[in-house]
Amino acid sequence: MTEIDQTSGKTSGKIIAHIRENPNITIPELSLLLEITERSVERNISQLQKDRKLLRIGPAKGGYWEVIGD
Repeated sequence: MTEIDQTSGKTSGKIIAHIRENPNITIPELSLLLEITERSVERNISQLQKDRKLLRIGPAKGGYWEVIGD
């Protein structure tokens, strides 16, 4: 595993932890909490969705996140 893979793995874990605490959390809020760019949060979330670990329920505004795997 490369250093980049390890870093994004840690970030993904932190994103999942924050979403478990608050399923309604927004990408800008995650960006501030994790001190990374919104684009980086979006990339991590996209990968989590591809890996079937995270699901978006409802619309972009008014929806929420659901963790579906570890």
